Amino acid sequence: MALSISKTRLNGLVKVSGAKNSSLRLLAASLLTEETVFLNNFPNGLLDVEIHLRMLEALGKNVTSVADTVSISVGDEKIKTQLVWDERSIRNTLLILGALTARYGEGKVPLPGGCKLGERKYDLHVMLLERLGAEVWEEGDYLCAKAKTGRLKGNEIHLPLRSTGATENTIIAASLAEGKTVLYNPHIRPEIMDLINMLGKMGAKINVYGQKCIEIEGVEQLTGVKHAVIPDNMEALTWAIGSVITNGEVEIENFPYEHLEVPLVYLRESGMKFYRGTTSLIVKGGTPYPVEISTGPYPGINSDMQPLFAVYGAMSKGETKIVDLRFPGRYAYAEELNKLGVNSRVEGDMLVIDGGNPIKGGTVRALDLRAGIALLLAGMTSDEQITIEDDWQIYRGYENLAQKLENLK
Repeated sequence: MALSISKTRLNGLVKVSGAKNSSLRLLAASLLTEETVFLNNFPNGLLDVEIHLRMLEALGKNVTSVADTVSISVGDEKIKTQLVWDERSIRNTLLILGALTARYGEGKVPLPGGCKLGERKYDLHVMLLERLGAEVWEEGDYLCAKAKTGRLKGNEIHLPLRSTGATENTIIAASLAEGKTVLYNPHIRPEIMDLINMLGKMGAKINVYGQKCIEIEGVEQLTGVKHAVIPDNMEALTWAIGSVITNGEVEIENFPYEHLEVPLVYLRESGMKFYRGTTSLIVKGGTPYPVEISTGPYPGINSDMQPLFAVYGAMSKGETKIVDLRFPGRYAYAEELNKLGVNSRVEGDMLVIDGGNPIKGGTVRALDLRAGIALLLAGMTSDEQITIEDDWQIYRGYENLAQKLENLK
């Protein structure tokens, strides 16, 4: 598959879909109850979401998707604890394992897939499940876990680094564990809070003490729930940056301003002109200036955002510097941008971009989701046609992308 793009001026109204990273976590958490979980503002059109919904069906759940809603319930069949799967895997299988082990005492899932970001392994997930009283082992291409006493038991868990996935899996697994779990050094960010809010409505007992710790008092069972997914901050930021570099004017509805305050400070100081409405953000042109950023835990600029900032810097006249502290060396996408005329180099753990060169035509490859959208943004500024191979990567995280681009012409 390939996507072709050339010069585009973004102009008009676009609505941000529900957050991919939040939706996947909420779907895993739906395995914790026998009752119906109903989600709205839900991005049914995302490839990763579609895969996760089929995984839930493979486990025995009934799934009904209509527009931007999904209903997940238990059918006549007993829920399976082994996810037999021969299609593309996603990293969320680790959370499915945590949920199955918490709810049924055991689980078996495919080893995780998704974006390959450096040495992104799953040792923290193994550690936390073992701390909660499970045996964890590999069987071929599968990861297995079993509670030694039939039910997970609360414990203290200290994360050596602030990991989003490990924080989420601890919350999911500990919600039905026996006793109290205290998770130290958690990663508190909007998607984590969305998961906690939904689980709280389901009857979970979770207290958050900032970045210090999260306390989870396990309960016997959780109920069904109706819950609205938070807006996708990555999509929101994409449209904002796209408006500036194409000299456009875009009103972005459902904009999660409170989740993007720090990135927006950098962008405002680097030439973006925006105006905040009640539920939207209007981004009206501006001239991009060079940026100097390092990624970090929320509320800072997260690792997923840095390819967007790289394109923003490439459009400016001057030197942009980016350091990814979470995934050092996550700059493979820069080599693809260089094929289009961007002048960048890696110095140690830092990406340096000499901006201001016009984007030229050519064929490039979306190495992962965020690399793909960076190439798409660059292509919007080119007088020549750009072809992006493996464009399916982009549709993993951007719902109704073709339709939204068409509406902004």
